[in-house]
Amino acid sequence: MRLVFLGTAGYHPSEQRHTPCLLLPECGLMLDAGTGMFRATDYLMTSQLDIFLSHIHLDHVVGLTFLLHVLAVHPLDLVTVHASPRELAALDEHLFATAIFPKKPSCQFQPLAPAVSLPGGGQLTHFPLVHPGGSRGYRVDWPGQSLAYVTDTTAALEADYVAQIQGVDVLLHECFFRDGHADLARRTGHSCTSEVARVARQARVGRLLLVHINPLEQGDDPVGLDVAQAIFPATTVAYDRLEIEF
Repeated sequence: MRLVFLGTAGYHPSEQRHTPCLLLPECGLMLDAGTGMFRATDYLMTSQLDIFLSHIHLDHVVGLTFLLHVLAVHPLDLVTVHASPRELAALDEHLFATAIFPKKPSCQFQPLAPAVSLPGGGQLTHFPLVHPGGSRGYRVDWPGQSLAYVTDTTAALEADYVAQIQGVDVLLHECFFRDGHADLARRTGHSCTSEVARVARQARVGRLLLVHINPLEQGDDPVGLDVAQAIFPATTVAYDRLEIEF
């Protein structure tokens, strides 16, 4: 299975990174719809697209307004946005308010089911995360391969979500702050480098890719990668347009 990172920053785009958007092209599955959404036209392979939202803070959903461009370049038979009924109502009322965005893209809203079947015998499930306003993580399992996506939460060994990601082949976990900002991370609902690595180690995941990077951090090492690798060696920092097979 191929995973493409269309956007790997949090909060706002930078010269290096767009905000969260991840795509599995072969099965038409997207996780979050940040500003990296416009890049989907280079990778889409299916006639349908299912977008699963972790939550509806703007950096994770503003790319839904880019669907007009995406659909013009790569027509799709169906686009479905999955989130809670409350979140879908808020998107319809506010993001797609006529005064803000007068032409809503051709997509349907679907209340998020407890489990969703995927092509190839896969299944997507979700679990709650602690974050101001709420958030959710996702786990995707196919026969012989698995993936978890955890963003906008504070990494901690005692967090309930750690049990939900046990043993996945690939863990995508937010890492907005370098070490030394634990208080700020807790107050804003984000994570620091060492704690993310400790979670990966405790959950016995195969590999860890860090996402939702602070856009103010520039350069090749925005999180202190050596710190993470000292705890969990199979750690890398994801970057925009990175493609991995798992």
